[in-house]
Amino acid sequence: MLSCCEISKGSFAENKTEKLMWHEAVTTGPQKSNVKTFCSKNILAILGFSSIIAVIALLAVGLTQNKALPENVKYGIVLDAGSSHTSLYIYKWPAEKENDTGVVHQVEECRVKGPGISKYVQKVNEIGIYLTDCMERAREVIPRSQHQETPVYLGATAGMRLLRMESEELADRVLDVVERSLSNYPFDFQGARIITGQEEGAYGWITINYLLGKFSQVASNEILRDPCFHPGYKKVVNVSDLYKTPCTKRFEMTLPFQQFEIQGIGNYQQCHQSVLELFNTSYCPYSQCAFNGIFLPPLHGDFGAFSAFYFVMKFLNLTSEKVSQEKVTEMMKKFCSQPWEEIKTSYAGVKEKYLSEYCFSGTYILSLLLQGYHFTADSWEHIHFIGKIQGSDAGWTLGYMLNLTNMIPAEQPLSTPLSHSTYVFLMVLFSLVLVTVAIIGLLIFHKPSYFWKDMV
Repeated sequence: MLSCCEISKGSFAENKTEKLMWHEAVTTGPQKSNVKTFCSKNILAILGFSSIIAVIALLAVGLTQNKALPENVKYGIVLDAGSSHTSLYIYKWPAEKENDTGVVHQVEECRVKGPGISKYVQKVNEIGIYLTDCMERAREVIPRSQHQETPVYLGATAGMRLLRMESEELADRVLDVVERSLSNYPFDFQGARIITGQEEGAYGWITINYLLGKFSQVASNEILRDPCFHPGYKKVVNVSDLYKTPCTKRFEMTLPFQQFEIQGIGNYQQCHQSVLELFNTSYCPYSQCAFNGIFLPPLHGDFGAFSAFYFVMKFLNLTSEKVSQEKVTEMMKKFCSQPWEEIKTSYAGVKEKYLSEYCFSGTYILSLLLQGYHFTADSWEHIHFIGKIQGSDAGWTLGYMLNLTNMIPAEQPLSTPLSHSTYVFLMVLFSLVLVTVAIIGLLIFHKPSYFWKDMV
């Protein structure tokens, strides 16, 4: 009798034998070639199909990834309501911004037909029609889907400033009508206001520096290349230090860095152009102005330039009256272009804080005198840079003292104890007494016997 184990072993042996016989049968003879051909064709078909799928997938992914994205931009409208006309500007920038500041560029300008809005003070009902053409142009340029999110600003300048000085009520009346007219359009109107001359100058400064790439230079490396410092000059400045004075506090903004580096490039002409931006000459309510609407009388006679004018020009060796205005300008160009290391060596005894600023200070003085006060090459010779006059410093302190002394009550002048006539009489009397005494003394000394004989 066979055990279960033996039966199992027998069955396994039989199965193995059958499999070996079958494998030998299919792998020998003509059938062997047919099987290989069949397998090869199937494998090639699978590989080919997989390759096609892979190519299609690659193309699909590539096209999807590199498909042009829809333009994600924002628009803004600014109306410049000047004294002679009004202009509408449309600006555009990527919605993502850069350093939290829109990378803005102008896409459209529309000049409103007619004079400035201040001229409509007696016909305010025409202001709506006055603005229609340019506002309709803005509708066409800006996609309809973005109308409601597009801000509109109106800034009024010189003309409205003058109108407000004449009558604040009339100025407000014009602005109210302007606001009502602009609010009727499908844009996000942000209001109309009169901007000050200082604001106009500051915004112009921002525009110029932005378009010249100055701000991007400070943001890509946190470096400001300044033409008013000598080539090679470097200084790290805290951003917070820029806004410590009352003049700059209101322009404070948040920047993505705490410090930046000033690098001098020593270019007098560029420095001169930057300084000129400080002088607002866009309007003049008088026959002749210096800047910022300040009256300037005709230049006549001699002029004394003292204090900082004298000290700066003295350092630069430009106080001589024999040096012409053209020569002064040429010498300033040469000075500003000198390398910083060379300047430090030449003026080793001067503190670097003051030494580094003479290029700017000299340029500022020239710009103020020539473009601010309108001195010419001919009138330049009448400017005298004065340090002292008859041993006294030329400055404000002596004048201040003189002014204060005029406020002190005058006292009675001190008088002599005797009148003039009494004084003369006594002087003559005592002189005669002295002469008499002197004569008697001489007689006693030379002829004593004669004197005593007479006495006897």
